[in-house]
Amino acid sequence: MTATPFAEFAILLLIAAGACALFVHLRQPVLIAYIVVGIALGPAGVGWVKAHDQVALLAQIGVTVLLFIVGLKLDLHHVRHIGPVALATGLGQLAFTIAGGFALILALGKDVMTALYVAVALTFSSTIIIVKLLTDKRELDSLHGRIAVGFLIVQDLAVVLAMMAMSALRTPEAGAAASGWVVAATLAGRIVLAVFVIAVLMRWVLPRVVALMARSQELLLVFALAWGVGLAALGAWAGFSMEAGAFVAGFTLASTHFREAINARLGGVRDFLLLFFFIHLGAELDLSTLGQELWPALVLAVFVLIGNPLIVMAIMGYMGYCKRTGFLAGLTVAQISEFSIVFVAMGISLGHVDVQALGLTTLVGLITITLSTYMILYSQPLYERLAPWLGVFERQRPHRELAVDRHPPRSEESAVLVFGLGRYGSRLLRELRRQGVAVVGIDHDPEAVRELKQERLPVHYGDGENPDFVESLPLHGTRWVVVTLPLVSSTRALVHALRGAGYAGPIAVTARDEAALQELQRLDVQHIYLPFRDAAVHAAEHLVGVLTVSPPVPGAHT
Repeated sequence: MTATPFAEFAILLLIAAGACALFVHLRQPVLIAYIVVGIALGPAGVGWVKAHDQVALLAQIGVTVLLFIVGLKLDLHHVRHIGPVALATGLGQLAFTIAGGFALILALGKDVMTALYVAVALTFSSTIIIVKLLTDKRELDSLHGRIAVGFLIVQDLAVVLAMMAMSALRTPEAGAAASGWVVAATLAGRIVLAVFVIAVLMRWVLPRVVALMARSQELLLVFALAWGVGLAALGAWAGFSMEAGAFVAGFTLASTHFREAINARLGGVRDFLLLFFFIHLGAELDLSTLGQELWPALVLAVFVLIGNPLIVMAIMGYMGYCKRTGFLAGLTVAQISEFSIVFVAMGISLGHVDVQALGLTTLVGLITITLSTYMILYSQPLYERLAPWLGVFERQRPHRELAVDRHPPRSEESAVLVFGLGRYGSRLLRELRRQGVAVVGIDHDPEAVRELKQERLPVHYGDGENPDFVESLPLHGTRWVVVTLPLVSSTRALVHALRGAGYAGPIAVTARDEAALQELQRLDVQHIYLPFRDAAVHAAEHLVGVLTVSPPVPGAHT
């Protein structure tokens, strides 16, 4: 009996759920599980998937929603405030990877168009994966996390421009017939017209329409999907690409007050539909083709895993950042993204490249995403091993970070040292200061230090995980050290550095959950604060006291 498309979808979802559970356990992105499922169930595997048209349609909508959300996150405020380091690093990495990758792919025997497409594809890093990993590690708001997000925005803009430029060529024959100047002039004219129409819509039309739609959350979701898919179709009709149209649709809504609500509701839709894109991708791949591309994929994977981080470190070192910041930011570009695969797949639909280019890009993606995930997860131990050889990427005085604070803490100021000035650490610093305690705060985030300095608080810039910095502190005058760093590995490194520098006084640390508590109990520390549990206990004690004294009065405040 032949299975119906509905039954095939049910089987796909069940198997994909099981595969995702395994990959999450292995701390790998689930998109790799989707591709593996697609290969296993497609023609190259057991051949269970027959509803190719239905899966392909959902895959196309998934790509549309993905690009729509990318545009939705890119509001004009963020575009204006992309820092010079993010712009320089992003453009430098793009230029290096395209030039180096193009030459390397040509040396591997590929034709010019394949080399161009794959070289461009190698430049894009996965915003979704990197943001997820940095969020899990609580490093998204760190200095290197914000820099990484900055040059990821540059990459997102570049991928849309690349799609628009390549779609302007349409076919190799058309590209050969038309000169580069004609193609550029035509593309520029269409972009100018599109910018004018978009500006009119964003200024006078969309704010009123979105406000009307936002009266119902369900209506807002339907409108967002209709707007994204509609502009994607219009973009393809107007001679751009479907992906570019979807990106523009998201960008037009990015400055409205409802973009966060739209983004929150579309996140699950995106993840569900992208499942079908990667399953469709896996089902379209030929294992024999993948086998032929294994050696070139390994060469290109090494190029991405090593070359991209090195160029980021070199640029950031030249701009005055320390080697640790450059290293941690550089690791985030040590992989290619789902956009890379989407970009090459678009090249196949335009007739520019064949399926071998897609197989090569997919293999590079599988290798680099798998390895770079572990590189980011274990970035601190990796840095500690490589630090002696990374000095070449750092100036003698990394002025961009040292400019925040050129004066080390004085001994008479440091009865208490607080390392880590996030929400908990900065609040602790303020409260101790208010109660007259001689306290000094230290953080590796220049922006956090600047903001607290504006409040005239005694804070200093410094990397607590750097033993050389810890040894430079006047620890003999310090009576207590409080460590509020978010990562257990960072806390462990700082405690060891303090003891190694000869500090024998008491140390207090913070644990955010039970797992962290168990690990921190093994350290040479005298007290462990539990911010969330302590806050809950304090709130419960307050409520019990209020209820004991008098019955609650509706609307009253205590």
